Amino acid sequence: MIAVLDSAPASGLRPEEPPARRRIVMRPGAWLTWAALAFFFLNLLGVITTVLLNSFGGRWFDTWLPSGWTSHWYSDAWKEFQLGQVLWTTVEVSLAVVLVSLVLAVPVSYALARRNFPGKKLVTVLFVLPILVPPIAYGIPLATVLYKFHLAGSVTGVILANLVPSIPFVVFTMTPFIEQIDPKIEHAARMCGASTWTVLTRILSPLLLPGMLAAAILVLVRTFGMFELTFLTAGPTSQTLIVALFSAVNSAGIRSTQSIDAMAVLYTASMAVLLLVALRFVNPTQLVARSSD
Repeated sequence: MIAVLDSAPASGLRPEEPPARRRIVMRPGAWLTWAALAFFFLNLLGVITTVLLNSFGGRWFDTWLPSGWTSHWYSDAWKEFQLGQVLWTTVEVSLAVVLVSLVLAVPVSYALARRNFPGKKLVTVLFVLPILVPPIAYGIPLATVLYKFHLAGSVTGVILANLVPSIPFVVFTMTPFIEQIDPKIEHAARMCGASTWTVLTRILSPLLLPGMLAAAILVLVRTFGMFELTFLTAGPTSQTLIVALFSAVNSAGIRSTQSIDAMAVLYTASMAVLLLVALRFVNPTQLVARSSD
């Protein structure tokens, strides 16, 4: 007689069942949101890819890809648009705006964070206005004043114009950093005989360094990409990269689109590097949280 072996366990327990698969159910609104985001990024990727390919393309008329590849458009753009001088002016203006903004805005931030004085709310509102109001709204009268004093058209005029939104930006970036420092630390240092300069350089400066670094990087990115104020106050020898790019596209004359696209690639790459550096040292969510406290 042949014994039939049953595969079921003798104890009568059922074998362990595999865990049920979780199904992610999305609402129609979520699908529409993701579809809109995908459409946006697809178009953005298409625009960037087209400009990048055209900057390296030889001829590109009725084909999917350029018929040939070359890199001489970059050297042509460098010579034709004098990008060496333009980049130097851009760096000069950006660094000067960052330095002057920190020097002027940090003491103001300390006063707003530590002192109560008559008209404090009015001063705060005045600092908010250049951030909330579009630059073109106050850029035209500002440029008129700079032209009246013969400052517009020079690097100095461009720096002064960019300081108007940059100083309030540093103020509202630094004020939360100063408010989170316990005032008892300063009081203890003064009780030990430290002077105001010692408190500022030995105690507050190391604590404020992360905030100053965050403000400097953000102002650098903002100034590098600022178009309206720079365009209204710049001259032929004081144009930044973004203004030179706009002038190359819209000024009179015949220019190769490949050279302009090469210039646009340089600008986009520079902004991408600055944004990556900013995100490396600055956490936007923490910055917003501190500003809202």
